[in-house]
Amino acid sequence: MDFAILADAFNKMESTRKRLELTQYLVELFEKTPQEVIARIVYLLQGKLRPDFEGVELGVAEKLAIRAISKSSGIPIKKIEEEYRIGGDLGHAASVILEQKTQTTFLVEDITVERVYETLFKIAKLEGARSQDMKMKYISSLLNDANPLEASFILKILLGTLRLGVAENTVMDALAIAFSGNKENRKVLEHAYNVSSDLGKVAETISEKGIEGVEKFEVILFNPVRPMLADRVKSQEESVERLGNNFAAEYKLDGERVQLHVEGDKVVLYSRSLENISSYYPDIIEKIPKSIQADNAILEAEAVAINENTGEFLPFQELMHRRRKYKIEKAVTQYPITVNFFDILFCNDKSCLDLSYKERREKLEKIVKEDEYAKHIPMAIVNNENDVEEFLENSINAGSEGLMLKMLDKPYQAGSRGSYWLKLKREYQNELGDSLDLVVIGGFFGKGRRTGSYGTLLLATYDEDVDMFTSICKVGTGFSDEDLDQLYQILQPKVTIKKNPRIESEMEADVWFEPELVIEVVASEITLSPIHKAARDQVRKDAGLALRFPKFTGKIRTEKMAEDASTNEEVISLYKGQKKVAHDKSLI
Repeated sequence: MDFAILADAFNKMESTRKRLELTQYLVELFEKTPQEVIARIVYLLQGKLRPDFEGVELGVAEKLAIRAISKSSGIPIKKIEEEYRIGGDLGHAASVILEQKTQTTFLVEDITVERVYETLFKIAKLEGARSQDMKMKYISSLLNDANPLEASFILKILLGTLRLGVAENTVMDALAIAFSGNKENRKVLEHAYNVSSDLGKVAETISEKGIEGVEKFEVILFNPVRPMLADRVKSQEESVERLGNNFAAEYKLDGERVQLHVEGDKVVLYSRSLENISSYYPDIIEKIPKSIQADNAILEAEAVAINENTGEFLPFQELMHRRRKYKIEKAVTQYPITVNFFDILFCNDKSCLDLSYKERREKLEKIVKEDEYAKHIPMAIVNNENDVEEFLENSINAGSEGLMLKMLDKPYQAGSRGSYWLKLKREYQNELGDSLDLVVIGGFFGKGRRTGSYGTLLLATYDEDVDMFTSICKVGTGFSDEDLDQLYQILQPKVTIKKNPRIESEMEADVWFEPELVIEVVASEITLSPIHKAARDQVRKDAGLALRFPKFTGKIRTEKMAEDASTNEEVISLYKGQKKVAHDKSLI
């Protein structure tokens, strides 16, 4: 398939944010796409080469891409950098530069989707001393044969800056229309994606076998299931109002959510964002098989750091010391954990998703044999507000964040956030009603004792509808000197010359970052704002939402992808739930 067809479709999609138009462009693209290429097209639409759990990353830096453009075009690096600064988009800069190309290529090889994909895959797999030179060679080979529009999108894919505003749901809508003629079949595709976490595979199946083939998707061992998520409640009263008088309450532990796939002695661990995190937990790999009384299983648990002397739960940040490439054995010794199980999704070759919570919990307690290392998360059946309050107090005294509240008779809804599960945290009792997980998009240089670090950070929510990060506040309080140093080290490699096109902000930061790092913030309230872009025009025309007196909680959420951050929809819900809604005079 000619890459020009894909580049043309991308170009059309970049020109609109209307979901109906985006869907139509995708339908037209899919109808032109051969069956053997469609999975690759869907991965590229998502800005990736394989599903997340396979961990295939391109890892191409801007400087390397600029060198490759220079090599291909014969135009000096300084001129390319100047063009990049003007537009802030290296893909667009490349298309302008290549229009001025001074070198002539006599033998031009066809640019196909297959060739681009395979070359990108080779680049992703390169490691070692000469890998940067080889990457530049591969990139230049594509740019030599590409026209300016094709080159623009090749570079955007390479750099992770392809921003089409296409969410997964839009892709599934288009697949359903293109291959079944009925948008309503999106629900079937959504289920298949939720149990497989592989949208390319879903696309390939519907292209080849129709909707009937997609209906046969099942949970498969060592293929992560997209996790079920919870709505929030602010009080015991609200939890009883929403769940009735008979539901389960579990401790909400301050750890890392882990999905364990176990068969015999083989164990693979996936994070909440479906990253393979087995290497961080060699102790789980070694010890957990002894506790599982089944031939195979997929289980969910919280890995929590503990005080080895008292058995007390420790804060999440202690666990993050495990997130290192080297000396992991030392980290395992220094930061011991327990694995606290709370759900079972698959057992002895059968899915458990359709079982009720009560049935799954009973099965879990039979399958997981408790010891000093493997535990069942404490659970109680509660019937009224007093029960919830008492169990919440027990949970907090044990070092937990709060409670997870779950309907007893409901199934596991993979990939969904709904009312079957609710979370009640200690912070939810305040005026705002929640802490927020926000994406760091910009930084402001510190002064005084903060000189040499970023004294204030610009934060954003995630807008799911258009795949953008929208500013919501600046935060400069709650940071210890150690926090500032750690954040500086994490953020330095993410600095960009220009603001990433996925960022919406009227504020001009001293430096911009790739929107990747998520941190936790609390605030006194949410107010209307003429400056910030979160939920712009959704509550009031020409106003967004902003946090008043935001404060860093000390939690760097390294286990979360930027797309897992708090959404505009969540912020709107919190805003409306405040006891006193801000009036016009509260504009900031």
